[in-house]
Amino acid sequence: MYGITTGLLEPGDDIVGRVITALVQTEAKEIQDHDILLFAESPLSTTEGRNIRLADVVPSSQAATLAEKYQLDPRIAEVVIAESDKILGGIPGFLLTARGNLVLPNAGVDGSNAPEGWVTRLPEDADASAAHIRKNIRLRTEKEVAVIIIDSRTHAMRLGVSGIAIGCSGILPILDERGKPDLFGHELQVTRRAIADSLASTAELLMGEANEGVPVVLIRDYQYIFAEDAKIESIAPTEDLFFGNLMKKDQNGTRYG
Repeated sequence: MYGITTGLLEPGDDIVGRVITALVQTEAKEIQDHDILLFAESPLSTTEGRNIRLADVVPSSQAATLAEKYQLDPRIAEVVIAESDKILGGIPGFLLTARGNLVLPNAGVDGSNAPEGWVTRLPEDADASAAHIRKNIRLRTEKEVAVIIIDSRTHAMRLGVSGIAIGCSGILPILDERGKPDLFGHELQVTRRAIADSLASTAELLMGEANEGVPVVLIRDYQYIFAEDAKIESIAPTEDLFFGNLMKKDQNGTRYG
């Protein structure tokens, strides 16, 4: 596993070119067939022009109401609303939102690793970003690789963050283990291995969360399953163990949670 230090990235920068150049200074030296390249979403979003200056944001009445209720900057609340499909709730400082196939705080809008007075939004379509980067790498190097776009997330009832895949190309992100026997011959009933998420968490060990300056990690010699058009998948809230239980109603129509 190799951390790639590209230097500070700005809107419009050629992130693939910066990666290829920076790799020469690492033990990896160059991109090889079947490498996996993991890109942190925030610097990637910056190169895609997804930063927004808060001074240019005019909060709506809905944003002002949410900001007062959840102790947010109304301008950030407005950006979060624009980036969300639905506002599900919140806690002081954060809105819980649904965005595409993700449930996440503040729709991924983040002020960390952004210039003062700016916030960064997630890539508009992380799977498309991964596919574009992979195609770009193939054109420049003639190498076939996998690309994963990653972010960090908190998890229910757990302290701390770990990596999660929000977009991918060229790799099967979920490995279905159902039907396989365990050590005692019992057939697995529900197990699906989150390969892309596990690789994302591994890459986070090198990327860090502060001023490490490692926006890209290359993983080599991991035997993954190639998939041309694979995407990060999700399940309906009603099928989720946690959300499904919170959404249940008792016989009187009272919602739990």
